[in-house]
Amino acid sequence: MTESIKNKIRTIPNFPKQGIMFRDITTLLKDKDGLREVVEILEKKYKDIEFDYVVGIESRGFIIGGILAHKLGIGFIPIRKKGKLPSEVIKEEYDLEYGKDVIEIHKDSLKKGDKILLLDDLIATGGTALASCKLIEKVGAIVEECASIIDLPELGGSKKINDYLKKNDDEKKVFSIVQFEGE
Repeated sequence: MTESIKNKIRTIPNFPKQGIMFRDITTLLKDKDGLREVVEILEKKYKDIEFDYVVGIESRGFIIGGILAHKLGIGFIPIRKKGKLPSEVIKEEYDLEYGKDVIEIHKDSLKKGDKILLLDDLIATGGTALASCKLIEKVGAIVEECASIIDLPELGGSKKINDYLKKNDDEKKVFSIVQFEGE
């Protein structure tokens, strides 16, 4: 089943810069069967786990995250880039290949002890997802798992996130539907 999903993801060479193979999920999202498969896989995996919220990372994490939250019967919370949220926010700065960036979440969106499923479209180096985990933890909420459609395992992001989330147990905390070798 995951091979059919992988086949619906378009690869764009040298975007946004030379040497990068951009994995574009817009072709997957427009395909009704592909979109349904992704949601069904995630719903099946997480339907029996107790979460308070799905938190989606801007912007493609919003699409699947919102649908999945609805299917799981829980709320959805966005993590946005700096300056996009209208109320009081908490911020987390993180490193990029070419500088730094900042992500934000509304200060009142989570409370201590909330159990979170963090969702994005792709895990590469893990920088944005790790920053999101730290941001969520600043308010005392707990990232129970991190999920994505795509993992680029050679870049090491899923391992970094898993190691960060594992803390004191050996349970795997990162899930992705498909993997692409290389960048």
